[in-house]
Amino acid sequence: MPPITPSTFEEFLTLAGQGTVVPLVKTVMADLLTPVSAYLRIEKQAGQAFLLESIEGGEKIARYSFLGCSPHRILRARNRQDVPQGCTAITIERADGGSEEIVAPMIDVLRDMMHRQRPVKVQGLPPFSCGAVGYFGYDAVRWFEQLPDEAQDDLGLDTAIVMFYSSLLAFDHVKHQIHIIANVFTDGATDAGSLREKYIAACSEIARLEASLLVPVEPPPAVRRTEPLQIRSNMSREYYLSCIERIKEYIRAGDVFQVVFSQRFETDLVSHPFQVYRSLRVINPSPYMFYLKLGGDETLLGASPEMLVRCNDGNLEYRPIAGTHPRGVTEAEDRQLEENLKSDEKEKAEHVMLVDLGRNDLGRVSEYGSVRVADLMFVEKFSHVMHLVSSLTSRLRGDLDCFDALAATFPAGTLSGAPKVRAMEIIDQLEPTRRGAYAGSVMYFDYSGNLDSCIVLRTMYSRGKKAYVQAGGGIVADSVPDTEFTETVNKSRALIRAIEMAEKEL
Repeated sequence: MPPITPSTFEEFLTLAGQGTVVPLVKTVMADLLTPVSAYLRIEKQAGQAFLLESIEGGEKIARYSFLGCSPHRILRARNRQDVPQGCTAITIERADGGSEEIVAPMIDVLRDMMHRQRPVKVQGLPPFSCGAVGYFGYDAVRWFEQLPDEAQDDLGLDTAIVMFYSSLLAFDHVKHQIHIIANVFTDGATDAGSLREKYIAACSEIARLEASLLVPVEPPPAVRRTEPLQIRSNMSREYYLSCIERIKEYIRAGDVFQVVFSQRFETDLVSHPFQVYRSLRVINPSPYMFYLKLGGDETLLGASPEMLVRCNDGNLEYRPIAGTHPRGVTEAEDRQLEENLKSDEKEKAEHVMLVDLGRNDLGRVSEYGSVRVADLMFVEKFSHVMHLVSSLTSRLRGDLDCFDALAATFPAGTLSGAPKVRAMEIIDQLEPTRRGAYAGSVMYFDYSGNLDSCIVLRTMYSRGKKAYVQAGGGIVADSVPDTEFTETVNKSRALIRAIEMAEKEL
């Protein structure tokens, strides 16, 4: 049986003298397990849990999957009109059942929690071994920008939920191993007795997680839909088309260059949300696959193609996606559609505009002269659509951290428009309901200041027996309203198909 590292309490004590967060790791074979089956085994009794996967791409993107359950701390932020600009109402929930409520800037609270800890650096750990997982909804932008508040908050979602995990599992798909990681927070303890208790507790947590991987897996029960899926939008087709014309009027008047306008689809959900996730990962494999069990009957799951921002040892990466064509039925048609996309002047102009917006966003937090366009306008293909993609890189300024990078790029220009603030004002004026998680970000970050985040799109939010999917498109001067409407339908198709598959085939 492989040992836990560090293998003795004396070795642990040495590491505990180097920082406040000490990882204990046990590595086991993963040839008989998948992230999906492991998640189903560990999350049964947990109120909250997560699964992060990367299905497409090479080793650089897709080497690891992460999952965990039972966070030791949860932050739930809810925007309210009675709190000062830049602040939000935050409920901090602890594992012992206690909680407290504060009004403060969410970013400052997260930054303080991160900076309190000094993680011990251990060679060979995966890129995420301890920290937080969660989402910022679109309306988190109100922490950074003063915007009108006109859209109806009909769902009443938390603006953000961030869950802190002290233990997790990391699948290494290259070495076919699972790293079972439990972290010890020393909390300032220096005496051997207190540290021994923490060490034993972490060893017990590793043993518990390992044992849970051996129990028979029980997927959620299959539930069959007896009637056709009924899809409802938060706006009529006529209203959608009229809004596109109004946006084009703003563009002609010189107010804005582009606005990303969206509609939200709603349906009744018969199956368990995890069955939808299982279907989605087959139908629409993507670089950012996530399943967040948020507590109660709330779930956020998705297959996002688009990174928001990544911070790794102060190196920033930003990958705007703008320009979309459907996939072809045959290989020949697919190649032709790819050539059409690469030669589409409207799509190219929109893409270049958003690359420039991304350069400006990164430039606000980067060392002077470090922003580079690493790749410009290459095509990435997904199950139902193909996109034009670019990659930008830079070096984070030494006096800033990953949360500054997140704030500078949030929300993505590809889901808001340009200029960003004016586009968001128009979105708030025309979209009838709050966006919720859509166009926000799902992320993880650690205590070393590293962060990886994606944009919330190709995503389903579920509460009880209701499921919501939102999709939008960038409106520019020569946009054709009917074409834009069809694009939103195409972008939502993978999620709708996943729901249908979960309720008919699993």
